[in-house]
Formats: sequence, C-alpha cells, structure tokens
Amino acid sequence: MRRGAVALLLLLLAACTGGGSLGPFGSPTPSHSERSQAPPPSPPATSIAPPGTEPAAAALERLCIRAPAPKETPATPGPVPSAIQQVEQEVQQVRGLKYLHPVAVAAETHDQLVHGLVAPFDHDYPAGLLARRSRVWQLIGVIPADVELRQAYRAFLSGQVIGYYDPTSGQLVFIGTTNPSPSERLTLAHELTHADDDQHFDLSRLNPLENRCQDEAQMAATGAVEGSAQFFSFSVAREFFSPADLISLGLSGGGGGSLAGVPPFVQTLALWPYLDGLNFITALNARGGLAEVNRALQQFPVSTEQVMHPDRYPSDTPVAVNIPDYGPSLGEGWRDLDVMQVGEEWLRAMLELRLGKADAASAADGWGGGLYRAWTDGPHVAVELSTRWDTPTDADQFAAAVNRWLRSDQFAAVVRPAGEGSPVEVLFGSDAATLDALRGALGLSG
Repeated sequence: MRRGAVALLLLLLAACTGGGSLGPFGSPTPSHSERSQAPPPSPPATSIAPPGTEPAAAALERLCIRAPAPKETPATPGPVPSAIQQVEQEVQQVRGLKYLHPVAVAAETHDQLVHGLVAPFDHDYPAGLLARRSRVWQLIGVIPADVELRQAYRAFLSGQVIGYYDPTSGQLVFIGTTNPSPSERLTLAHELTHADDDQHFDLSRLNPLENRCQDEAQMAATGAVEGSAQFFSFSVAREFFSPADLISLGLSGGGGGSLAGVPPFVQTLALWPYLDGLNFITALNARGGLAEVNRALQQFPVSTEQVMHPDRYPSDTPVAVNIPDYGPSLGEGWRDLDVMQVGEEWLRAMLELRLGKADAASAADGWGGGLYRAWTDGPHVAVELSTRWDTPTDADQFAAAVNRWLRSDQFAAVVRPAGEGSPVEVLFGSDAATLDALRGALGLSG
C-alpha cells in the first residue's frame, strides 16, 4: 500500500470531530430488505451480441501500465519522542495488539511531508492511464469536461495530508512537534494504528491490487485499513483525551488546504474509505469484537458493497462481468481506451451528483458486479458500463435512476436485457453517430 492510501486528511478530521462527536457518524445504510420498491420492470431489450476476441479482464491488464514503484529500504528506528511513546501506549491499549518492534518515526515540515507523498506519484497515478480515464469519466459525466484526474488527485493530496504511515519502509512521517495539539495527537493515533496493524497483518498486501488495477478490490481493502485507523484513533480520543481536548477537536475544524480543482466525485471517492470504513469496522466490532475486526484485516473485503453493508461481509461476493471487445465492430481504427471495475460506491457517488444521497444509495443497493469498457478512434469515444444486480427489482430500480440521472444533452442509452444476474447496460457515445454505432455493435435495434 502506497503512502497516499494511508494518509490522514485534515478535512476528514473536521468531518469526524465536528460538534464534538468522536463516534460513528451519518445514518446507517438501509439493509437489503429495507430498500424501497422499484418501478415496474422495463421491457427487455434484444440480446447482446456474441463476445469478441479479447475479454475485458485481459484488456484491463494490458492497459494497466505504471511506472516502477520507488524502491525503499526499511527505515531504521531511532529515539522515539516521549509524546509519541505515550500515543503508542494508548494505541496498544485500545487496539489490543502490541507492537512487534519499534516504529521508525520521522518528524518533518509540511513541505517535506508533501514531497514524500508526491515522490511515488508517477507510480500511484500513472499519467497515461489517468489521461485516458479522464476522457471516459468526462464522457460519462462524473467529472467536468475541463478536469484532468491526475491534477485533481495531486491537488487533493498536496492540500489535505498532514501525516502518513508508509508500510513499504515501516516509517511514520508527521509534522513534527514536541507538544502535539489534540488534532495532532489524533493524527498520530491514526498513523500508529496503521503501524500496529501493518506489523501484524502486512498492509503492503494492498500493493498487488493497485499494481494490477483491481480498483474495486483495492478500494474495499483500503476501507478496512482506514476504518481500523479511524476506529481506534477515535477510541484513543475517547479513552485518553480530556474534555478540553475533545472540545478543542470539535472547534478546530481540522484546518487544511484548499480543495479547489478537486471535483465532488473525486472528493467523495477519496474520502469514502475513511467514512464508510469507520462504519464497517464499528459494525464488525459490535458483531464480534477485536477478533472480527482482525479478520477483516487478515481477509480484506473484496467489494465496496461488503464495506457499505457489513452484514454482507464476507459471504456476498461479486459476480464476474465481461464486456467483449466491440472495437472492431465500431469501425476501422477503434481500439481500447480504458477498462475499470465499477462497484457500488462508484455508482452511488455517480448518482449522488444529480439525484441526492438517499435516492443514490437506494438505487445502488443490490449491486452484484460491474465493469466499464471504453473504446476510441482518436476523436470519438464509446463506453459500455455493464452491471449485474441481485434481483430484477434491483436492476429495474438502478435503470430507472440512471434514466433520471442522464442529462438531456448526453448521448447515452440505458439497456435492460433479460438475463441471469439481472443485467443493466448503460451506453455512452461522444456523439449520436458513435452511440448508434455502439448500439449496433451490441446487436441492439435503434
């Protein structure tokens, strides 16, 4: 797991401590049986055309091109400041796990910290992949047409991070001080929880997920990791912070940099592991105590659905979704542009942009699997977003929500085929002719 995945965000501190509350926040997600009834089923579409030559999984692997990860040697533990020793002891007490060896600690300025975060940026946020993905997300409509994802992620990281733990080197890096404020102590508790978890469960197991562009599985696993750090750092605050400290946290608002240039969709996805991850770990702790929490770090959740609905962890696993290569059918020169796993949280965040939180959550619930595949001939782009749902009612509800979500100026179509897994296909084209060509490639009538 790279540094960006375990960084504590100033903005998040404000969200988690606002009003003086240090516990779980937000309304519980409705259970699967509590979702509202879907609208009447749409008429089934004609069947999808037979598969092409290269499956989506192979295209995803081929397109997942990253710069080599920076090589780092394990950090050498040195003298640990007394303030950090105190927080280490507090974390051990609430976490129920003793450190297996001392944690290497580096106190740095904010500029040094940001430099350490951007050092692996080319690997974590590959320029080519994100340039191609930006075109797809712009076409779908989740980011504005003038936003580039790589710049948005850089702005988010540089503006908000105040500390991180790096499992690659085993080092905790934070903005140094001999007398940490309550906010800084909470940051230290968060990062020292990462260090404790890493020594027992090897958090670098996230690296292969990132390196293979397994976005949905990586995001789910990150939810468990960040949820643990949130839960136990808040436990430290409840157990060891004075009433004045807690009031200070509530009043401080977290501080931090600007989110200018970071679109709401990117903000939502970046903050999700901290928010829903906290609720996930809280639910597991209530269900089975520390043993259940530890299991989630030994056996990572495999989908954002499992994190968002802890009762579905670990048994409710996603179905595999394939999109054939329709590039040759679209015309001469058409080739793959991007392939990405799409989970419940991605769809919920998408729908929230125009439908609101409650409607988006209801429509995305019941997700069973998802993937998009995009093609381009250079100036034009075509995208198929393919989803599977637990029941026909779930599929109909999602299809209806997407129809409401689409803008009138978008070239898009929602297709509700009949079939096992209750599929819903959403097609996007950069223009009317491209959308018609994609419909034709799938064997759909106009």
